[in-house]
Amino acid sequence: VIAYKDAGDSNKGKAVVATVSGTSISFGTPAVFNTGSTGACKIAYDANAQKHVIIYNDSGNSNYGTAVVATVSGTSISFGSETVFESASSGEFAIAYNSTAQKVVLFYRVSSQTNDGTLRVGTVSGTSISFGTVNRFENGCENQSIAYDSSNDKMVLAYRDGGNSDKGVVRVGTVSGTTISVGSEVEYESGDSLRNQIVYDETSEKIVIAYAEETNSNHGTAIAGTVSGTSVTFGSKVVFNAEETSYLGITYDASAGKPIIAFRDGNTTT
Repeated sequence: VIAYKDAGDSNKGKAVVATVSGTSISFGTPAVFNTGSTGACKIAYDANAQKHVIIYNDSGNSNYGTAVVATVSGTSISFGSETVFESASSGEFAIAYNSTAQKVVLFYRVSSQTNDGTLRVGTVSGTSISFGTVNRFENGCENQSIAYDSSNDKMVLAYRDGGNSDKGVVRVGTVSGTTISVGSEVEYESGDSLRNQIVYDETSEKIVIAYAEETNSNHGTAIAGTVSGTSVTFGSKVVFNAEETSYLGITYDASAGKPIIAFRDGNTTT
């Protein structure tokens, strides 16, 4: 399922079901989940509820952070009612599913709260979603991403710490019921870390972070870390693209047992 803003249709929030067959892909009919201007769409699959959760910035409602539960049937998709999870201007959303707790965890920042890094735990029931207590744990949190470490049953948060010289840091989160607590910061990049993206590698049982290292001409860089308790130890960073790197994305290919990084290479024309 792909969630997106349709710039050709008044920036409405839409989602579409994609079906893979061999090396081909086909699409169902896009459906609207937000009729107002929509931004920063992110999506996660709740395997327990067998639903997708879409979070987004609702520009038609004071840029509030909003969530909606999506149900797939064949190549069609339908939605429950929109639920506001943050009644303030919010952005840079990230979301991941915790399969042990059977919850989704949201990681985002709130501009009216000095860009506080904020966490909320969401519970899907039918076509609705409810949220636990807000945890604002960091001022000046930017370029954030989140992954679930299934071996250690931990959420791992990667972000640029605007209150600490823009360093790249992680914190380890523990979900208990509908709340989440976090450990201390652990640094993975002493320079300015941009466009941080994180994934859990089930084969190596490590987290992998891809980012643009601003102090190294925004070269694409990656680093792997091992979670222990509420801390992380990191190996050496590796440059994977010795050019300006932007629009990063990372995922894990379970069949190949490898992380895959997608990005825009500043040395090309596209």
